Amino acid sequence: MTNQPIDIFLVEDNEGDILLIQESMDEANLSNRIRVVRDGEEAFQTLEDLGTSSLKNLPDILLLDINLPKKNGHEVLASIKTNPALKKTPIIVLTNSSSENDIFKAYDHHANCYIVKPLEIQDFHHVVKKIKEFWNSVAKLPKPSIL
Repeated sequence: MTNQPIDIFLVEDNEGDILLIQESMDEANLSNRIRVVRDGEEAFQTLEDLGTSSLKNLPDILLLDINLPKKNGHEVLASIKTNPALKKTPIIVLTNSSSENDIFKAYDHHANCYIVKPLEIQDFHHVVKKIKEFWNSVAKLPKPSIL
């Protein structure tokens, strides 16, 4: 198992949730880099730009909220998974929605997992820590040079 820095691309419009995720990552004492965008349109454009510039600039994983302004998370997810440069990027949907429709739609667009944000702060910290531990220490991420 490795504990290498991973590049996280966070698509989240709620400032409180952004702070909780960043705080949870710090609390887990795991090294990482987090880039934050706050709406679906910005996420789409930034990822498209990264996908056409250099594969080394692509994030290792993407944390995606479903309920976003401008373009919702489903639209972002669908566009990412049809882009050859981006489609192998693991996407974790981290959202408030527990709607069965949202869950099925996310998996139809090839989300790697779907997590409903916990309401309690300690539970939220625990979930983010587990996400980070799994993707940083257990899962093997694709190397950008062979994507």
